Amino acid sequence: MAKLTKDTLFKPAAPRAETVMDKTSRAARQILDDEKHKRDAKTEQLRKARIERDGGK
Repeated sequence: MAKLTKDTLFKPAAPRAETVMDKTSRAARQILDDEKHKRDAKTEQLRKARIERDGGK
């Protein structure tokens, strides 16, 4: 009889397949994150330009 260990006693859980909704949600989150980063970068650039224009006030 084989020696019982956690590796031989329990079968590893099979990875759960990604559903279509999971793929769509992941893609939508990625798009929204990218847009947020672009928006934040543009806001920072405009803030710096405004500070320079106003003379650092």
